[in-house]
Amino acid sequence: MTVWGVLAGLATGFSLGLLGSGGSIIALPALVYLLGVASKSALAMSLGVVGVTAALAAADHGRHGNVDVPAAGLFALFGVGGSLVGSRIGMVTPVLVQMTLFALVMYAAAWRMLRHASAPHVPSVVASRPAKPFRRVIRIALAAVGVGLLTGLVGVGGGFLVVPALVLFSGLTMKRAIGTSLAVVAANAGAGFYGYLGKVPIDWTLMEVFVGTTLLGSVFGTRLSSRLSHGSLKRGFAWFLVFVASYILLKNN
Repeated sequence: MTVWGVLAGLATGFSLGLLGSGGSIIALPALVYLLGVASKSALAMSLGVVGVTAALAAADHGRHGNVDVPAAGLFALFGVGGSLVGSRIGMVTPVLVQMTLFALVMYAAAWRMLRHASAPHVPSVVASRPAKPFRRVIRIALAAVGVGLLTGLVGVGGGFLVVPALVLFSGLTMKRAIGTSLAVVAANAGAGFYGYLGKVPIDWTLMEVFVGTTLLGSVFGTRLSSRLSHGSLKRGFAWFLVFVASYILLKNN
């Protein structure tokens, strides 16, 4: 792995540990553009890397009481099915379409992060008025299926969608939503990786090294998640996403 690949692995884990999202959004472009992995193989490998890292980061958050197991279980129950279906669709979707969708997802993630970074108190206000239990379950199920489909199709863990969904529909605090999101991302990414396994080439050695650097980054991200204000970090990360998404669109068109 190159120095840039190592830095990308560290950034992938740091983002997951700190924000509960953003891992695949860094890992997939890094595997394709920095390490020269074919797009569909990179998509599968990024899901495997993020799945392992998110699972261990979720366990770390869980030790601090920041994982809501019932909410994670409900979201993962519906999300895993969506992810398996999405990976089947992804196998027959042209690479150009997948990478374009991936870039659009990055733009959407950047917009959401910028919006919440500039209005940090909005989620807590909304979370104080949760929907009725049955309606909340339906909304979580629909959101989970949608995130799962996206995970399998374009190779993103979907944490940037899971976190706000957990805050809005489950009434979780931001800190607990981040920890819970990691558990959901681990399940979705694992299911997506399984859907591609045996159907695309996997460079296991490269993947293992990338996992190692990502895990190291997640340790730092998890430790800092309870100490730092996320506003400025979200803004910086959002503009980074805009830059990478624009590069992907230019590179593939």
